[in-house]
Amino acid sequence: MDIASFLVDILKYILAGCVIVGAANWMFWTRYNSHVFRLKTLEARQAAKKEVLPLRLQAYERVILLIERVNPANMLLRLLEPGLSAKDFQQVLIDEIRAEYQHNITQQLYVSDVAWSITERIKDNTVALIRNAGEGLPATASAKELSAVIFAHIAELDENPYSLALKSVKNELGG
Repeated sequence: MDIASFLVDILKYILAGCVIVGAANWMFWTRYNSHVFRLKTLEARQAAKKEVLPLRLQAYERVILLIERVNPANMLLRLLEPGLSAKDFQQVLIDEIRAEYQHNITQQLYVSDVAWSITERIKDNTVALIRNAGEGLPATASAKELSAVIFAHIAELDENPYSLALKSVKNELGG
């Protein structure tokens, strides 16, 4: 055996060993980096949840407050002014509903689509209720008469839609 063939054999073994060590190193670091990446991603998600959770809870609180504030039982007592005509009071109520809705419109970022849909439906149905109640009244009707008609419409319902909406939004928060 000559020296050249001996050196070629050693070079083959060294090269094969380097390939094996390189492949093992590549497999280890790929798996390790993948694990570290997943761990860092999970930590980032948890940190984001911790930051978003208070905003989400606040948004649900604001949606609940919006539903309570557009509830005619609360709104009529809060906004009734003696001497207003039914037509003027009707406009005050509708403007109040729209203002409340616009004030809280950004909350849809943090609440579920179902919860926001319930909120929009309550707003739209309340405006329709107020408009329908005002249609049957004479032009000389007072704000008090409009309030009585609205209360009568709500009393005719099997279930209070505002209570149902609050219950649904609370269930959405828990779910």
